Amino acid sequence: MTCGRPMRLSDFDFDLPEDRIALRPASPRDRARLLVVRPGGGLEDRGVADLPSLLAPGDVLVFNDTRVIPARLFGARMRDGSAVRVEATLHKRLSPERWSAFMRPGKRLKPGDRVRFGEGDSNACLLSGLDATVEAKGDGGEVTLAFDLAGPALDDAIRNLGLMPLPPYIASKRAEDERDRTDYQTVYAREDGSVAAPTAGLHFTPDLLARLDARGIARAFVTLHVGAGTFLPVKTDRIDDHKMHAEVGVITEETASFINDARARGGRVVAVGTTSLRLLESAAGEDGVLRPFAGETDIFIRPGHRFRIVDALMSNFHLPQSTLLMLVAALAGVETMRGAYAHAVAAGYRFYSYGDSSLWFRR
Repeated sequence: MTCGRPMRLSDFDFDLPEDRIALRPASPRDRARLLVVRPGGGLEDRGVADLPSLLAPGDVLVFNDTRVIPARLFGARMRDGSAVRVEATLHKRLSPERWSAFMRPGKRLKPGDRVRFGEGDSNACLLSGLDATVEAKGDGGEVTLAFDLAGPALDDAIRNLGLMPLPPYIASKRAEDERDRTDYQTVYAREDGSVAAPTAGLHFTPDLLARLDARGIARAFVTLHVGAGTFLPVKTDRIDDHKMHAEVGVITEETASFINDARARGGRVVAVGTTSLRLLESAAGEDGVLRPFAGETDIFIRPGHRFRIVDALMSNFHLPQSTLLMLVAALAGVETMRGAYAHAVAAGYRFYSYGDSSLWFRR
C-alpha cells in the first residue's frame, strides 16, 4: 500500500535510457557488476566475482536448473492451398505432443488450421519441416498446437528447427545468433522446458562455483520451467487485479530436506533469480518449512507478501512496471527498491537479461 491506497502500476515505473539495455552478456560471465542492497544499510557497488565474500559459510544458494529450449518456430499456416507466414513462441507443454504457444499473426489462425514449421522462407523448405494442428485458441492470445510428432521425436525437431527465444527487448534490436545458444543458457542447466532463461544464473562460471564451494556456501537445485508469460505486460492499473501465468515446477524431497537442514543450522536461503524464489515461496508452509513440490504455481509476489523461507535474492535488473520488479519491492521494500534502481540507472548498470546483477537482502 502507498499512502493508504492500493498499489498501482505507476508505482513501479522508472525511466531507463535505451543504451542501458544489454544486448550481450559480460565476458567472462562473472565480470558483471553487482549492486548489493541491504535495507537500512545503504548500497554497495561490487562485482559478481565478489559473491563468495558477500555470503557466509553455511548459506545455501538455490539455483533453477531448467534448460532453455529453442522455442521460437517459424512456418506457414496452410489453408485451401494457400500459405500465410506465422511465428510461434512455445509457452508451456501440455502433453507429449501438445504445446501452448503465442502466435503471430494470431488473428489469422482458427481451430483446425494446419501449420508447417521449418527453416527458410520458401514453402519448399517447409515441406521437410514440422507439422501441427491448431487445436484451440484461448482468451489470452494463446494457441494450443497439437504436433504430428510427440515426446523425444518432437523435442529433437524443435531443437533442430527452433531459435533461442531472446526477450523482445533484445530480439527487436538484433537477430539471434549461434552465440546465444550458449550465452542464453546457465552453465548448470539440465532439465529441458523453459522458453526464457532464469537470467540471474547466467552470471555463474565454473570458477565462481568452485570459489563458492571453497567458502563453504552450499548449493541446491530446483526446477521451474519459465514460460513466455514472463514477458507479458501487466495490463491492470491495480496490481492486485493482475493474474499470473502458471508455470511448472519441481522441488524434490531430498532438496527440500537439504534446504530445511541448512536453515536449521542458521544458514540463509539465497534464491538465485526470481524463478527460484517464486518456487521456494510456493512450496513453503506457514511454519517456514519447505516441502516437496511438483505441479503448477501462479504465485504473484508483490508488496505485502510475507516471506516464509527466502532471506536474500540475486537478480538482474527488471523492466519498469513488471511483476519481477514488484517481487523485488516485496522483498526489500518499495522505497529501497526505488532508491536502488535510481542508483543503478545513474551509475550506468546494464539492465535486463544480459545485464548486470544485484543482491537484495530481505528487510
